[in-house]
Amino acid sequence: MEFRLKAVDPARTVVTAVLDAVDEADARRQLALEELRVISLEPLAGLRWRWPGRRHRIPLVVFSLQLLSLLDAGLSLVEAIDALAERESHPAARRTLERIRARLYEGQTLAAALSEHPGSFPPLYVATVRASERTGAMREALSRYIAYQQQADALRKTLVNASIYPLVLLGVGLLVMLFLMGYVVPRFSAIYEDVGSDLPAASRVLLEWGKLLDEHAPAVVVALIALAGATAYGLTRPALRRQVARWFARVPGVGERLHVYQIARLYRTTGMLLRGGMPAVPALQMSSGLVHASRQAAFAAAIQAVREGQSLAEALDRNGLTTPVAARMLRVGERSGNMGEMMERVAAFCDEELARWVAILTRLIEPALMTLIGLVIGVIVVLMYFPIFQLAGSIQ
Repeated sequence: MEFRLKAVDPARTVVTAVLDAVDEADARRQLALEELRVISLEPLAGLRWRWPGRRHRIPLVVFSLQLLSLLDAGLSLVEAIDALAERESHPAARRTLERIRARLYEGQTLAAALSEHPGSFPPLYVATVRASERTGAMREALSRYIAYQQQADALRKTLVNASIYPLVLLGVGLLVMLFLMGYVVPRFSAIYEDVGSDLPAASRVLLEWGKLLDEHAPAVVVALIALAGATAYGLTRPALRRQVARWFARVPGVGERLHVYQIARLYRTTGMLLRGGMPAVPALQMSSGLVHASRQAAFAAAIQAVREGQSLAEALDRNGLTTPVAARMLRVGERSGNMGEMMERVAAFCDEELARWVAILTRLIEPALMTLIGLVIGVIVVLMYFPIFQLAGSIQ
């Protein structure tokens, strides 16, 4: 959040500037550290329009890799943060790192300093650092988080890459159909009106639709743009995304794979926190945001069961938060006292299963989609030329 400030510096000069801070209290704390006396301080929200999502965020994987490299090189934590702040080129990110460095100089822990910037450091990252500070294993925690994020990004990229070609194919097919219906069909309609021959019922319907699109072309274009904009905006709304997820969960075969995907995310996150030294109940609570809304009640029951002394594997299994393979692996991990590592292995197994399913589904969807688009375009072309074929047959 940005604030417009007017203050007096130690040299008794009036300073006017824009300050980036979490809230007003954080802004005043920053000004106090710089020995500035505040004259006025007002938020810029409502004064300046900003495109959603333009706020710069520190890339956590890159930040963690650089911090890990500096710590391995022998630098202290404060020196490493200081070096990262000096090398940062983006002003907002540099200010964030400078404020973290200031908190470290004040004697605060790194987790406490990071928690003041939730826009750049999510609660999961802060919890990972806090657990590592208790055990004194900062390097191991950073390495685990880097591996965790890279695995999560790899699964996300697999799903995105698998959907790109079908979406492009569908978009091109729709554009071709719109071109035929909005441009080619109306021209054929004019030709057939001049000829005056009787047309088959299906061809008449097609030509009437083409004429309708041609006569209201601007309205159709505006409607399509509005529909695309409304769809893009709607997909950014959490409530709509949850509803779409519920619809997909009811599709046979897809619901089971969505369950496996959620289990992979849940187990990977919980396993990383357990390996970092966090107790089971706080680790589960920290991972609750990864569970779908329809399973939140079951997840809360599992957490309560663990809190009452039930084993973690049994609590998850009884509340439907496992698969048959995952349940067996969790029991083995519990008996061996290595639950964190076993949960990460379950997540890796689920990722492999999802990757195989996505590959098979992609091989099936692409030819089916091409066949469907080809059939629709073929029907349009045949209905356009059918009167010509009929006329040629009558002449013969």
